[in-house]
Amino acid sequence: MSRRRPGRRRSQPKLVGSLMGTVLSELGLEAASAAFQVSQRWEEAVGPEIARHCRPIGLRADVLELSVDSSVWCQELQLQRLEILEALRRVLGDESPGDLRFRVGYTARP
Repeated sequence: MSRRRPGRRRSQPKLVGSLMGTVLSELGLEAASAAFQVSQRWEEAVGPEIARHCRPIGLRADVLELSVDSSVWCQELQLQRLEILEALRRVLGDESPGDLRFRVGYTARP
């Protein structure tokens, strides 16, 4: 037998990841929220090949910081910087970063 309190609604469970951006914003952590939104849609914006070699690690003063798995990919992505920024604008709209900073050091997941 199930007990329900009167007046209490039953809601559908939500994935924690879908709530993170809202929670971070409500806590006054807009930069963290923006970085989280970028990371959630990163592969959608740049495609699986780039996402396999590079991932967002932070957002500082409208500059998205990215970790790249090799110096070769770092150079290639720097050459594609404007295209990546445009892809992020298409996916994120006004929430997209203004610039990118690439750093070698990312270890890809197996």
